[in-house]
Amino acid sequence: MSGAHHHHHDHDHDHHHGHDHGHGHGHGHGHHHHAPASFGRAFAIGIALNSAFVAVEATYGIIAGSMALVADAGHNLSDVLSLAVAWAASVLAARPPSARFTYGYKSSSILAALFNAALLMLALGAILVETIHRLIAPAPVAADPVMIVAGIGIAINTATALLFLRGREHDINIRGAYLHMASDAAVSAGVVAAGALIALTGAWWIDPVTSLVIVGVIAWGTWGLAKDSLKMGLHGVPTSVDGHAVEHHLEALPGVSAVHDLHIWPMSTTETAMTAHLVMPGGHPGDAFLGDLSRTLAQRFAICHATVQIETTDLADLADHGCGKAH
Repeated sequence: MSGAHHHHHDHDHDHHHGHDHGHGHGHGHGHHHHAPASFGRAFAIGIALNSAFVAVEATYGIIAGSMALVADAGHNLSDVLSLAVAWAASVLAARPPSARFTYGYKSSSILAALFNAALLMLALGAILVETIHRLIAPAPVAADPVMIVAGIGIAINTATALLFLRGREHDINIRGAYLHMASDAAVSAGVVAAGALIALTGAWWIDPVTSLVIVGVIAWGTWGLAKDSLKMGLHGVPTSVDGHAVEHHLEALPGVSAVHDLHIWPMSTTETAMTAHLVMPGGHPGDAFLGDLSRTLAQRFAICHATVQIETTDLADLADHGCGKAH
């Protein structure tokens, strides 16, 4: 990860997140603090535009007898739902922690991404069944409305994708929104081409075949989203962080003889947390050491919520006792 988004290094003052813009280090600090504010309008516009378009596209798909248009509408509908879910998650992620939810609601963004993937799978199944039906028994397709409606789809999806262009690097949900819209524009272009082919050849089977291709496009994107969000849901080390590099860095710190209980996990789709126990036989190194360490972890590894336990004797073997064991 580049330094562009290592916002600050406060690892304990979670609840100040909303108000700490004054002391960000480097450049581009706190990208995710701004997500709800700057993407709220993008989400609202995207949802309004696409909802209206889904209704039009599905209606014309049924009137024109085009499964490709219905599949494209299905693709667009999945985007409207994913935009709504991602928006809700980005708003929740910005809410301050409470006594029960000490991390706030940050991880709702991970649940949102998972929910999104599941939703797409359902949409896929429904479209696939009807498409196979049309392949077996081709029905007439009116090519002109297919081309016109899908053409409008290209414009709407491209416009919406551009709204999310900025945030796609930092947040899986914004990335999901962006990728959906971009792939929708491409899919709509494919439907226009299919409509043109049907008009030229009069071959109705082109329509369900196009629909199958669209289903393939959605499946491909959904698989990636499902995999990434599941990894986050299972507290896997975020792909943006090199866990081994973090461990080597901690082991190489002056005075550290061993490192154990190192955990690195995603708190949300944008923030990473870490805990570690450092064995330092020479005694506690003091606050300056901890301050430097948290700064380095934020700047080099994008870990902005680090908690470090210093031990003067190695307590690793005590970790077995108590928790989760039958007494």
